[in-house]
Amino acid sequence: MKIVILDYATLGYDLDLSGAERFGEVIKYERTTQSEAFERLLDADIVIVNKVKMVREVLEGAKNLKLICETATGFDNIDIEYCRERGILVANTPAYSSSCVAQVTVSMVCSLLTHLREYEDCVFSGEYTKGGNANALVPVYHEIDGKVWGIIGFGNIGRAVGKIAEAFGCKLLVNKRTKIDGYECVDLDTLLRESDIITIHCPLNELTRGLIGKRELSLMKRDAIIINMARGAIWDEGAVADAILKGEIGGMGCDVFSCEPLPVGHAFERLYGLKNVSLTPHMAWGSYESRMRCFNTVLSNINAFLNGEPTNIVNK
Repeated sequence: MKIVILDYATLGYDLDLSGAERFGEVIKYERTTQSEAFERLLDADIVIVNKVKMVREVLEGAKNLKLICETATGFDNIDIEYCRERGILVANTPAYSSSCVAQVTVSMVCSLLTHLREYEDCVFSGEYTKGGNANALVPVYHEIDGKVWGIIGFGNIGRAVGKIAEAFGCKLLVNKRTKIDGYECVDLDTLLRESDIITIHCPLNELTRGLIGKRELSLMKRDAIIINMARGAIWDEGAVADAILKGEIGGMGCDVFSCEPLPVGHAFERLYGLKNVSLTPHMAWGSYESRMRCFNTVLSNINAFLNGEPTNIVNK
């Protein structure tokens, strides 16, 4: 059994990957470009992958390939239909990062609404010391308690964020394809119009690609903030940047981008340094505990497959 790990750097250099060796020979690559992927999979029985696109052109030479293990919940980098045609099973790793993504989401919301960076700068710059007052209260900030928090996508992560939002005293609005008992489920336009805080946690698919564009942003309150913790292609990044620069929305935060890492000339470069913007390098999913859960789930998926009882298969 030959197991190929195509991009172990995405899991972090501190993670012990030796557990895969009990299943067979393991070939590890720190990173793999699209042009390198075809050759590296030629003799693979199982591939472990995070970001490399598993498309027909990459997979057609992998005649021995039986299982693709995605080290993520989302699997939009894999051509599911081609894998189904070939009988290649695809297993994802659900629910491993809910806690840490919720933690980063709420941290970003709190930082933006509380103007935490500005208050820290006040101290670090010496302005507070020179000011003579016992406190500084500019810029003005408002409590989260009583705000309307809209959540787009209400899977494991959305639910985790919702619990925290309710603990803060927020009213929840939920946008999801199917309604859920116990929650106020509304259409997207209503959520955008009525929410003070909007966080995005839905998967990227044909229905959600480009979900938030210029029209949708124009529906938001001028002081509302929007946070994308899902996929960069779910919104129009250029339109988001324009809305911020024109003062049409109050603030934005983002941990995911349509092209990663951020390329030179990306629309968000125009936002660097703005106090009402928070950009992080796709790290929300990656607490140590989360990455351990993710890889252990991959090992469980391989073990179940080899025992004839495959689990977490997304292309049955």
